[in-house]
Amino acid sequence: MSVPDPETQPGDIDANPSSAAGSALARNSAVMASGTIASRVTGVARDIAMTAALGFFLVSDAYSLGNSLPTVVYILVIGGALNAVFIPQLVRRMKEDADGGKAYADRLLTLVATTLLVVSVLAVLLAPWIVDLYTPSDYPQGAFDLAVAFARLCLPQIFFYGVYAMLSQVLNSRGRFGAPMFAPIANNVIAIATFILFLAVAGTSAAADGALSTDQVLILGVGTTLGVIAQALILVPVLWRTGYAWRPRFDWRGAGLGKAGGLAAWTIGLVLVNQVTYLLITRLATLANVNAADAGTVAAGLTTYQKAHLVFMLPHSVITVSVVTAMLPALSRVAHDGRLDQVGRDVASTLRMVAVLIVPIAAILIVNGSAVAVLLFGYGAATPEQARVMGLIVSVFMLGLLPFTLFYVLLRGYYALEDTRTPFWVTVVFSAILLGLVYPLFYVAPTGGTQVAAIALAYSIAYWLVFGATWWILARRLGGMDSRRTASALARLLVAGAVAVALMVGVLMLLLIAETGQVETTDDRALLLLNVAVTSVVGALAFVVAAWAMRVREVSAVLSYAGRLARRGRR
Repeated sequence: MSVPDPETQPGDIDANPSSAAGSALARNSAVMASGTIASRVTGVARDIAMTAALGFFLVSDAYSLGNSLPTVVYILVIGGALNAVFIPQLVRRMKEDADGGKAYADRLLTLVATTLLVVSVLAVLLAPWIVDLYTPSDYPQGAFDLAVAFARLCLPQIFFYGVYAMLSQVLNSRGRFGAPMFAPIANNVIAIATFILFLAVAGTSAAADGALSTDQVLILGVGTTLGVIAQALILVPVLWRTGYAWRPRFDWRGAGLGKAGGLAAWTIGLVLVNQVTYLLITRLATLANVNAADAGTVAAGLTTYQKAHLVFMLPHSVITVSVVTAMLPALSRVAHDGRLDQVGRDVASTLRMVAVLIVPIAAILIVNGSAVAVLLFGYGAATPEQARVMGLIVSVFMLGLLPFTLFYVLLRGYYALEDTRTPFWVTVVFSAILLGLVYPLFYVAPTGGTQVAAIALAYSIAYWLVFGATWWILARRLGGMDSRRTASALARLLVAGAVAVALMVGVLMLLLIAETGQVETTDDRALLLLNVAVTSVVGALAFVVAAWAMRVREVSAVLSYAGRLARRGRR
């Protein structure tokens, strides 16, 4: 299955003979995108509620660390392997096994659930030592104790993250993509209610004061974990409706799990490298907030970094993940049939399609990152100054959005080939480049928010450097990947993006002069919203016009295809 080929005429996208059911991909991608948008919108509301309750202070960092550790441990133990390895294996077994892969899925789910249950118990017991790994040596004792308390309440989420991921993979392998994308909405709604309850009990001053009561800690920790439990269990009846009912099976030996385990070994190594890198980044981000507190500057640390990264991930999650997740099962089938040239064309087509949508979004957020952050996160315990610093970090992150999201597409090409070794070594190189950049940039940057921005800048540079190498290696493996055509399209899209940024900056300066009499930021929400709306429209139009002038066919094809989908939706 491939995405629509932009070289065809816009009116004939569905008729592309080289596409492996592009219409089905479009339908699945549309369903997933709608679910992702809904879950991301509620996710943003969740983070708005969190920052209103906790701000960007050290207390917020303690909560952010305790609540992020379950995800870190889950991904480290098995999450990466599930996402990268087991969909291709499930697809293969559904095709080859007489029972449609049910026994294989039963054994796989049993093995993963057992592993995660044991890991969850151990993680809760080892919480102080885990938190110690992620905090600098001079981290304040009060903040450390608070982070441990949150970690103990949140680490049981490991098991339920695994349940959610496993059920999602089985549903995806059976062609059901919508429910896993909508399930996080339940998690987000419960989390929003949790932060509202905290605000009602503690008010907006508790985070700034730097100390929380036992009841306040329990509200945040228990409420957050209940949300993850709901996200997982809501998929159980959906899976039943597909005709699949899980039956625990412990006869793992000789059941064909060895191949998946061998492939997963490299993916686990990749995740381990990523998590060691994340550990070091987390220590730097928490140190930035300690430095900001000592210097009396605007609070900016781990929470600032995580919220900026959330905004950075939004377009990737809505666009790239939706397209690629819908594409991967069919891409795995094409690869299994040995049609490597078709795999190359499908991956290249996906790169171009994704870039058309990602570049203008990145351009808009480069200019409007600060304003968007104040509009979303400058409430309650969070001050506009703290939100503005976060927004500047968003703008820096946007410099690396395109290579990041295209790198993600390329890795899925490797996984469709059941090659997990190459992504491991690519990740090792990426981490080495990132860490080689981030430490000198961090320590030469001024205290606080600028240090967090240095982390984002190092990420952006590292992704640009590793993206090209990853593309070259995969193209050689596939015997070609429309590289010249794709590189030309990406280059012209980047030029169109630069034109859009230049025009948006000019328009923004004129708006600020008209509003304040000088080129100066404003905290007036109405003016900020006006500025974002006007510059975004100007940027989008400038991008489309510039791309059209440079004859970027992919833009016209995507716009035409989006129009057709909208008309189908209305019908």
